[in-house]
Amino acid sequence: MRPLDGITVITLEHAIAAPFATRQLADLGARVIKVERPGVGDFARGYDSRVRGLASHFVWTNRSKESLTLDVKHPEAQGILKRLILEQADVVVQNLAPGATARLGLSYESLSAIKPGLIVCDISGYGSDGPYRDKKAYDLLTQSESGFLSVTGTAEHPSKAGPSIADIAAGMYAYSSILAALLQRGRTGRGRHLDISMLESLVEWMSYPLYYTIDDQAPPPRTGASHATIYPYGPSPAGDGKTVMLGLQNEREWAVFCDKVLGQPALATDPRFAGNSQRVASRDEVRRLIVEAFSKLTVGEVVARLDAAQIANAQMRDMRDVWNHPQLAARKRWREIDSPAGRIPALLPPGSWEDEPPRMDAVPALGQHTDAILAALGYTPDRIAGLRAAKAS
Repeated sequence: MRPLDGITVITLEHAIAAPFATRQLADLGARVIKVERPGVGDFARGYDSRVRGLASHFVWTNRSKESLTLDVKHPEAQGILKRLILEQADVVVQNLAPGATARLGLSYESLSAIKPGLIVCDISGYGSDGPYRDKKAYDLLTQSESGFLSVTGTAEHPSKAGPSIADIAAGMYAYSSILAALLQRGRTGRGRHLDISMLESLVEWMSYPLYYTIDDQAPPPRTGASHATIYPYGPSPAGDGKTVMLGLQNEREWAVFCDKVLGQPALATDPRFAGNSQRVASRDEVRRLIVEAFSKLTVGEVVARLDAAQIANAQMRDMRDVWNHPQLAARKRWREIDSPAGRIPALLPPGSWEDEPPRMDAVPALGQHTDAILAALGYTPDRIAGLRAAKAS
């Protein structure tokens, strides 16, 4: 058995935050029924067509789910959805516009009054109240409001994170909060309302930059891929044009680095570089020395020296490299799953157990499971056909 076998999740979701949370619940064995709009579905289905005609975001966040198409603005569809929740759901997840589920009669207050054990997780940009409640909050906008952009990029140009980290942060907190609520329900029998904000999730991730600026102190500068307050810590070019990332954490490592990697042991006691604060202040000179030493070596030779000296390092890989990463291959982290476009690769979820493999079922086609779900509720084929006709009209 998987940890969440027997748990049913009904989700009204789109884009990234909620779908990422519920996909991880599905990984652990939960049955996830994804309610989508007839005809178009989750708008992330149309973001691109890079995965053999399917959207990359959608493929990543929606495997192992069942797709049920309902026009939730239609009274009969609302009745079907409410019945499905009250009869089958352990968890309801939604990231519609603030107040949308309440207008559908699906707020936590109305549902829990009938089904006290229900867990309802609302995910939004700014939370269920406050002056920003009704503002739209896309990932880039949340990266801006959270202060993330102010500390990311170069001195001249702030940069957003490549992945949708505000969505991912909110999805992770939704996922972990739902797991905690299920544990608590196991002890008390009662469900819980979870209010997850993208802003609050990403501000939590801002960690040291927030405390670094406490009491109105200056914020850390934007330093590209380097560390703002530790040096050397970041990218350095090798002689073959490739880039190696290295990170030094203490004075012992600095001394070893000067001796074994740079071949200049005297630098370790040079007053200009004799502590991290001094190296940060003299980072241009430190970088010049490193670039000069690495210019005579290929990236492989630099990595070999760093590994021999036990200095933390990494190669800067692109997405093509990651598909073929030797560590992922050695640990057998890739699987294949089904999709409407055929078999596609998928990464085994982190933390997977060998004796209880995660659920890695197909990415659903839009509305693929509608007939089966409605039939299980007692709808006849003729009645299902009538519902489809009503939707079409």
